[in-house]
Amino acid sequence: MPLTRLSVTAVRNIDTVTLHPSPRINLLTGLNGSGKTSLLEAIHLLGLARSFRSTRLQPVIQHEKPACTVFAEVSCLRRQSRSLGVTRSRDGEYLIRIDGQTIRSAAELAEILPLQLINPDSFRLLEGSPKQRRQFMDWGVFHVEHQFLQVWQRFQKSLKQRNSLLRRGRIPRSALDPWEVELVAVAEKIDSYRQAYLARLKPVFEAALARLVDLDGLTLSYYRGWDRERALQSILDAQFERDMQLGYTQAGPQRADLRLRLNGQNAVDVLSRGQMKLVVCALKIAQARLLEQNDRLADCVFLVDDLPSELDARHRGALCTLLEELGCQVFITGVEAEQLASSWREETPLAMFHVEHGHIVQTG
Repeated sequence: MPLTRLSVTAVRNIDTVTLHPSPRINLLTGLNGSGKTSLLEAIHLLGLARSFRSTRLQPVIQHEKPACTVFAEVSCLRRQSRSLGVTRSRDGEYLIRIDGQTIRSAAELAEILPLQLINPDSFRLLEGSPKQRRQFMDWGVFHVEHQFLQVWQRFQKSLKQRNSLLRRGRIPRSALDPWEVELVAVAEKIDSYRQAYLARLKPVFEAALARLVDLDGLTLSYYRGWDRERALQSILDAQFERDMQLGYTQAGPQRADLRLRLNGQNAVDVLSRGQMKLVVCALKIAQARLLEQNDRLADCVFLVDDLPSELDARHRGALCTLLEELGCQVFITGVEAEQLASSWREETPLAMFHVEHGHIVQTG
């Protein structure tokens, strides 16, 4: 579902700009600090109502402006077009509109505009906390399993209630029963969704990785968050006293993780920064391929910030080939135009933009 028109107002140093991107490859060049990443950040705001650069809203909104706004028209497979708009204000309020209607949940944005981000911090998917890898898994499950969001919300509610009761101190074991029945039931559904998704993702990931880098012996495995040989209810029973001391639930889908190992060692301990970035690229391309195969209404939009970072010309070319084969819309930033423009086939629709002091001009 490519963006056909994109308008950005007051996102960092971008005052007001309107673009008509290519449905395929869009290259943004300019000096560091010119506003290239800010445009990717604006698209991210449009798809998720939040920034990928800051957890705080204040730096995202242009200085002395009360709010920032991103609006886009997107083409659809089965209808003429859709319109998306997001406004974030300094007081924390936000307004999301889809086809002129105000909505409450950013999940609807994410469903219409699935985004994949590759940037210089991508290696943190491997180095970072299990939470980041759970979010990666759940992004994929959300886009291929229609019931996942509702089940995940039920799990979060039951987990919150169980933890709240645990923090009260000494309580009878039976006080947890009503919430544990729900927690265990939805936990098993979440686990089954994740397992099914990872079973599909793994061979696609391995095929993409082989196109990018030779890492024989790299394995991807899934830890569900509790002992695979035991039922979750029996673990909750056995750990009740310890859970009450800690004030939270130790076992469950909230503790799940993806584990990557190379010849038996933790992959992050032996891979270079560039290799880790390529592994993450393969994971995200694999997710995009599964979304494409799932016959959903929307294809991924890739945001690739600073493509040359930690990737030599050969690996950049291999990544660009995979992105080209996906047939999705891609926005890529870099300092030098030649580095970005040399990796695509002549027949691939390509637009080039020059960014300077927040002003964006199409140059090709």
